[in-house]
Amino acid sequence: MLVPTAVLFGRVWTDNADQREQAELEKKGVEFLTALSPLVSSLAESESTGIQGVTDPPDSLKAAVAKVTDVDNRLGDDLKTRERWADLQQKIGKLATLKGATTIYAAHVEVTDLILELYVTVRRNAELNRDPDSDISNLQEATAVDMPTTVVRVNRMGDQANLLQAAKGAAATNLRIQFGQEVLAVQESVNKLTNNLQAAVDNTSSPTLSGSLVSSLDSFRRGVESMTRGASLTNVNVATMSTAQSTLQTALSTLSGITLKEMDRLLDDRLDSLNYRRTEAVIMGLLAILLVLGAIAWPAISRRRDQGEPAAAVPPTGEPVRDIALNSPGPVPGYASNPYGQIPAYGEVDPTQRERSGALR
Repeated sequence: MLVPTAVLFGRVWTDNADQREQAELEKKGVEFLTALSPLVSSLAESESTGIQGVTDPPDSLKAAVAKVTDVDNRLGDDLKTRERWADLQQKIGKLATLKGATTIYAAHVEVTDLILELYVTVRRNAELNRDPDSDISNLQEATAVDMPTTVVRVNRMGDQANLLQAAKGAAATNLRIQFGQEVLAVQESVNKLTNNLQAAVDNTSSPTLSGSLVSSLDSFRRGVESMTRGASLTNVNVATMSTAQSTLQTALSTLSGITLKEMDRLLDDRLDSLNYRRTEAVIMGLLAILLVLGAIAWPAISRRRDQGEPAAAVPPTGEPVRDIALNSPGPVPGYASNPYGQIPAYGEVDPTQRERSGALR
């Protein structure tokens, strides 16, 4: 009995340990993605202000870089991001030294492309893309792929619209081609993001996900519609696009925060369930051991109890055993008690018995 019980316990324990390890690794990935989200927004702001002639980077960029550095110091070995982040951090530090709108824009394009690759690295090394639950699977794709891509594409589209105002000749032609490509890329990213969020809501076990996403998703869609109205190839409305760009950035930042918190909450629920199963397995294993030990010890206990009981009284050898009526209330009236329990035979006289009357004589 112990052998099959031990085998089953070992399999349950191993499977539980593997699932716990994956869930904990995914939580590390969510933590890293949470740090990357403000960095993407800060780089988008740095790009937009840089091409407009602002030399100092936004204050939020330095704080965002410090936050990612702190997370990488703790989780970089597990997620294999050390080298990639070190290279990216170095390139971000050089952005403030660049001059010229076109140069600044090109440098930010390179950096944001590396940021998107870092997202992919974290997503894969944290095994978020292999999560078995459909809601987390859709949320991780929306958070680690669709949202940062949409932020980057929307920002590039708005910045290209600004660059078009001063471009001439071949440079303007190239920018219009890039602008048209970005418009299509934004529409594609928005569609993927919406579909993944809808799929996550349809398949989630979270009671709060649907309500949390409704208002933010509506705000995001309104920003996309405003951006599209200003993104006409024949007449680019820079003011409309700038306003819509700001609205979109805020909505995407809110959406990212909501989805990342929901992912973390769902993973916490999974870990709680795994902890309960582990405790249950330990209790069942101990119970099985106790039952087996009890089954082994029971025969010995029974033998000791039997040996300790006193033997029944046996009359002396050669002495007849007489059966006395079980329901007899006591000695037979008229006869003295007999040490052997015998009743005198007919005609015998008990010398101790006195005559009762002359009539009897």
